[in-house]
Amino acid sequence: MAESFDGDWLSLREPHDAAARAEPLARLLAQRLATARPHLLDLGAGTGSLTRWLAHYIRKPQSWTLADADAELMARAFDEMQEAAWAVGWAATWPGRKALLVHAPAGAWRIEGVLVDLRRAPEGLPLDKVQAVTCSALCDLVSEAWLDRLAEALARHRLPFYAALNVTGRERFTPPHPADALVARGFARDQRRDKGFGGMALGAAAPAAIARAFAARGYAIHRAPSPWAIHRRDGEMAGALAEGHAEAALRWEKRDWRRVLDWRDARRDQAAAGRLAAHVGHEDVLCLPR
Repeated sequence: MAESFDGDWLSLREPHDAAARAEPLARLLAQRLATARPHLLDLGAGTGSLTRWLAHYIRKPQSWTLADADAELMARAFDEMQEAAWAVGWAATWPGRKALLVHAPAGAWRIEGVLVDLRRAPEGLPLDKVQAVTCSALCDLVSEAWLDRLAEALARHRLPFYAALNVTGRERFTPPHPADALVARGFARDQRRDKGFGGMALGAAAPAAIARAFAARGYAIHRAPSPWAIHRRDGEMAGALAEGHAEAALRWEKRDWRRVLDWRDARRDQAAAGRLAAHVGHEDVLCLPR
């Protein structure tokens, strides 16, 4: 079974994702979408946060297909898309049962969803109907074999690929704690376990693996840092991040479980007191057919 995610966690991280993603790559992708109404496919769309962010850079009528295996997250994506439109004073309508229409000033966004088992990708993906494929925080979960299959399929259709927020393994919590290295080691090991995509997950090797797979198929590769910078005043996010690190580390550092729990408890207290900050390295990769 592929890794699944809680919708509340995805909503909590959305503003940090938006602040971190590399805008120059978004603009470069938008420039390459030459058709009057480009159609994009978002893999592992979750609650639709990448669509809500990237659509603003395209600045013309556009269509999106959100692809995910989780029906509950898919329903939430459409609710949040509609609410986000209303929040800025835009109309959001359902002209048919299949798609949501967001009436943005630069042109309407047509958004539909497809439930698909991404473990079997590219099988089941409508690659012949889109002009670009995107994803966010997905490629560090997949195996190298899965990524190679996707790259081969996209190359056959000459489709751009934009993969945002791939972890780099460069993470830091402040203030420092004596068990930081222990937790980081366990967390890094957990990032490489099989997440349901046919083998060991890429983890921090994802940015280089994406670049290698698409460069081998003649693509031009553009890479840019996109780190999370979690401020002390955002105790909820910092605390949730620390909880996730501790939970992952406990799967691997079984001999030192007490030290991991001490680290977790200390980080909980610091987050509640507004004293915990974090920096999490990510990298965005844009692959463009030459």
